[in-house]
Amino acid sequence: MTLHLPDAHGALRAHEPRTEPLPTLRATPGSAFTSRTVFSAAHVVADPYADTGPDGPAAVDWDATLAFRRHLWSHGLGVAEAMDTAQRGMGLDWATAAELIRRSAAEARATGGRIACGVGTDQLTTTTATLAEVRSAYEEQLAVVEESGAQAILMASRALAATAQGPDDYLEVYGHLLRQAAGPVILHWLGPMFDPALEGYWGSSDLDTATDTFLEVIAAHPDKVDGIKVSLLDARREVDLRRRLPQGVRCYTGDDFNYPELIAGDDQGFSHALLGIFDPLGPLAAEAVRVLDTGDTDGFRALLDPTVELSRHLFQAPTRYYKTGVVLLAWLAGHQSHFTMVGGLQSARSLPHLARAYELADGLGLFPDPKLAEERMRNLLSLYGVNQ
Repeated sequence: MTLHLPDAHGALRAHEPRTEPLPTLRATPGSAFTSRTVFSAAHVVADPYADTGPDGPAAVDWDATLAFRRHLWSHGLGVAEAMDTAQRGMGLDWATAAELIRRSAAEARATGGRIACGVGTDQLTTTTATLAEVRSAYEEQLAVVEESGAQAILMASRALAATAQGPDDYLEVYGHLLRQAAGPVILHWLGPMFDPALEGYWGSSDLDTATDTFLEVIAAHPDKVDGIKVSLLDARREVDLRRRLPQGVRCYTGDDFNYPELIAGDDQGFSHALLGIFDPLGPLAAEAVRVLDTGDTDGFRALLDPTVELSRHLFQAPTRYYKTGVVLLAWLAGHQSHFTMVGGLQSARSLPHLARAYELADGLGLFPDPKLAEERMRNLLSLYGVNQ
């Protein structure tokens, strides 16, 4: 049956839902990837029955959250845990994030899945932390991740951005952490479009100057840096940066606008992937990478290029609210029983935005059960007063 979807001007447009999913969603997961290392940053499933509010402690449905990680692992994807996709700093408090890390790492060991976990400073509640307090917060979280057996991702810190007086403070803090890290970590440069509090990270709002500082950190400790995740939504800058990396240090694209071309690469190199958009694209992304493993770049692009419109829609400004669309698609796809988010973040996007996300995802054939997705979208529209 036709769905009538609202646009931003209050008009309704007709959409004919698909009746069959994309064939690759039914594919039996294959062997591990050989040409790229690929992580999906994963969302958390909220407990819809918890009596808590936006300012209260996060309430997580652990069974559904871990089941979604098993879904990603079953397709060969690694899981990037407790990152911004999991609402770090936007509803997921550190105590719950630590529990998430422990539970997911244990599940990874049980299933043979790859996992890397975010290390930050979000247990700091003051806006006037000292550098020593920032270091201590990082160390506490690094210990939790390493004790869990997961690889560490050193995330950008709001507290460090607020406290640092210049590049030297970043060099000191990151150098201290890298010297004591048990194994190679992933460094994460998250741009201010994802978190405005990270403006001027690495000691400068000039990205060329910031890049030089970032590279100085890596050059001083190349044996402790597995790779870097760059989330600046600037493909040319990422390519230039990855060409300047020391031998053996990987670039993991976090560019949810330009990922197909960056993963495909050029004659001078390519990016691996650590992407929030691979949460809803999991099976399709995995199939595309397996095609790339055969050397078929054109086939890879043919599968992944059509998904860019959806990704750019989900990550449109204000970009930090992309999680709402990601969770909507997880609900529509049947990975969870409700459209509720930690901190009530399901309200962060408009109905026209959500309707367009459904339309694009359905057009791509991303829903394993298109009828279920249609019924759930119809219920959501009705809840908002859009009669069909």
